[in-house]
Formats: sequence, C-alpha cells, structure tokens
Amino acid sequence: MKSHEGKTVITEAELHRVATQALTALGLSDVAAADTADILVLADLFGVSTHGTSRIESYGERLSIGGIEAQPDIQVERVAPGMAKVNGNNGIGPLVGQSALKTAMELARDNGIGVAFARGSNHFGPVSPYCYIAANAGFASFIGSNATTTIAPWGGREARLGNSPIGFGIPNPGGTPIILDMAMSVVARAKIRNAAKQGRTIPASWATDRNGAPTENPNEALEGFLQPIGGHKGYGLALIVDLLAGVLAEAAYLSHVKSWVNAPDQPQNLGHFFILIDTSRLGSDTWLSSRIGDFIDIIHSTPPVEPSTPVLLPGEIEMMNLLRQRREGISIDRATLDTLARHARA
Repeated sequence: MKSHEGKTVITEAELHRVATQALTALGLSDVAAADTADILVLADLFGVSTHGTSRIESYGERLSIGGIEAQPDIQVERVAPGMAKVNGNNGIGPLVGQSALKTAMELARDNGIGVAFARGSNHFGPVSPYCYIAANAGFASFIGSNATTTIAPWGGREARLGNSPIGFGIPNPGGTPIILDMAMSVVARAKIRNAAKQGRTIPASWATDRNGAPTENPNEALEGFLQPIGGHKGYGLALIVDLLAGVLAEAAYLSHVKSWVNAPDQPQNLGHFFILIDTSRLGSDTWLSSRIGDFIDIIHSTPPVEPSTPVLLPGEIEMMNLLRQRREGISIDRATLDTLARHARA
C-alpha cells in the first residue's frame, strides 16, 4: 500500500476485502456484502470514484436509520420465458442490481434474450460495472435506472425528472468490451458545487435558476435545475428511462421517488431495467471478435482534429483505467479508506 497527495494505492483484492468487511459490519450478509463490493470496486477501477466504495459512507448512514434494509428478502418472479420481475424489498442498490443482472443473464442464456425489471431498490452505483460483467459473460446489454428528481420537464420550472443513467455494453471476445454509461444532464451537480466553491461562473448550458432560466451563476444553479443533454431530446430520453425503470418495473417514478437527502429514513423504491442479449446465439466468438475488431479499427483510424488527442470509443478511458489499476493498484482517497476501516472495526 502506497500513499501520495491524499491518495492511497491499494490492490483490488485488498480494497474488495475492506469494502466487504465494512458492508458486513453495517449488517449485510457475507454474500450480499461481496456482491455489493463487486460493483463499487469496479467503479473505482474504472476511475468513477464518486460512485465507488466512497458511497459506502452514505449507504451506511441510511442503513443505520432504517432507510435501507440490510438483509432484504429479494424475490424473483418469472412472468414470461424471457422476462422477470425482481422485488428488492428496499435492499442496498448494488445488491438489488446484481440480483436483477444475474436473473437477466439466466433468462438470456435460456432464451437468447432476457429482461429483468427491478423495484424496491436504491442508488445502485454506476451502470458501467453491470454492463462490464454482462459483456464478459457474452451478453450485449441495455441497462438503466431512475433517480431522485433534479431535472425539469422541457419548458417547465419545477423538477419532475431524475438524472436517470443508462448504459450499453457490447462484448468483445479476446479484448475489452465497448461500454457507454451516461446520465441525462449536461454535467453532474458536483461540478456546479465545485464552481460555486471556487467562485467561478458556469456555462449557461449546464443548469437553470429556480425559474427555469439558463444561468451562469453556480449558486443560482444549485437552487434550480440541471439542464438535460440535447435540450428537449434529453428530456424525452430521461422520460423514457423513467417509464421503463419506474412505471413498467412497478417502482416509484418521477416525483414519487423519495430523496435520500431530504427523507433518508424512507425507502426510495427506485427501479432498474436490465435487457440482455446472448450474442452466442448470433455467431461464434471468432465471428464477433472479427467484426468488433474491424469496427474499432475504423473508429480509431479516424484522423483526429488534434494530433495529440486520438479518437477514442465510449468507455475506452475507463477500460484503460481498469487495466492500469489492476496492474499498478487502485488510487483511493485516504479519507475513504479510513471510513471503510472505521466501519469494518465497528
């Protein structure tokens, strides 16, 4: 373990062990804690530390006051040959997400395509780890979740939609998968908070004030709403994600979703959807690898605008982070490790 500039470099195995111990101390079973840690450690490996093991602190706060059930009775109901409903019974989000992912994988193995709708969940981390796990097992994926309201409907001045993430994953036999993981806002609220702390203005495309007017003032933006990507198109996409993850999954939706900031002791009842395709039904690994390789070559050979900045695929930076940190160790804030160690000792 090495330390520098407020960071500690730790092996994947050690981070997983400490995270699992912390989650077990917070009340999760050994198996549930390990499944949850799988998702959060992958987020750290990808370099998405805001959604990695640092989240255990806020999960722990809600677990301690009953806002999340430590040992939920997660139930799976198969409603069609390739479709299932998963009731997370207010379990920790990554655990419910793992249960739904495994269910969808089983269905896709049996039927070529599998769909799992999850309800009774909470924040389940980033989408990319689920897409990565699915891709490594040979499944193409379309995965999404709804979220607490932070976005106003296009033309409105009151938040009714969440910054709901979606992700897509395509397997690449013998190589790294292609993964797109994105939320619905132009930027995360954290970037606006940082601008406010530093006294900087922000682009007017990032957010609106409380009246729905675009603003360059970060403090006004924090009292207003995030701007969706692509204007009305992003609004429409966020709406469809909530229809899939909220309405069809029988979860809460739109303003029915509880805020874990304002109501941390109440179940959020977030919903997720997992749509998986077994690519082995379409052709052999050799067939897919050849086509994906040619696809990647065409993109990579695009002449860049800046010679020093080559054209990359979605998720390629995260995949490079994964390979590097598995080789060299994961860089984690010491404060995060201290929090994990404190929970583990409790």
